[in-house]
Amino acid sequence: MKGLIGKKVGMTQLFDESGKAVPVTVIKAGPCYVTQVRTVDQDGYSAVQLGYEEVKPQRLTGGELGHLKKNDLPNLRYLREFRTDEAMEVGGEPLTVEVFTEGEMVDIVGRSKGRGFTGVVKRYGFSGGPKTHGQSDRQRAPGSIGAGSTPGRVFKGKRMPGRMGNETVTSQSLLISRIDPENNLIAVRGSVPGPKDGLVIIKEARKQ
Repeated sequence: MKGLIGKKVGMTQLFDESGKAVPVTVIKAGPCYVTQVRTVDQDGYSAVQLGYEEVKPQRLTGGELGHLKKNDLPNLRYLREFRTDEAMEVGGEPLTVEVFTEGEMVDIVGRSKGRGFTGVVKRYGFSGGPKTHGQSDRQRAPGSIGAGSTPGRVFKGKRMPGRMGNETVTSQSLLISRIDPENNLIAVRGSVPGPKDGLVIIKEARKQ
């Protein structure tokens, strides 16, 4: 089962064999513990729940503490499920970055940076109104949002000002440039959604 939970460290660059600089994102991933196994007979689908990052018991709810204590697992802050058909057992040796190999493709799921309430120019790239010809307050306005008596309303889904970011985003088919098992680090080529120290999920690429 190829999947890990981790945190984004930041971006840097590596140099390939030809000496070309390659931008990479460094992720601290694992060790992750198998905290629960779901089966088709019992749950209707097969999946493995992984836990990541040991914390003080005060940081967890009573239900989470009981769930982990039942299998003699450490106090893990994050629990996430990964769909898989492989037979695995709860507990045992933790999963580390060595489940992946250099040169492999992965999908990385994260939560994008929240930008708050923004206008249409920042949110959707609208050009705004004219900068001359007498306009005084239409420079970053969206313009007309619909016709008059027909249809006499604004259509659902109209692009307008609102909250931007803080959404689940998946970066697909990122190449693993380097793996550091001693420090639990993975360097993937390109950018990864979310801020520094943001939680990310690394999975085997769906589009190979």
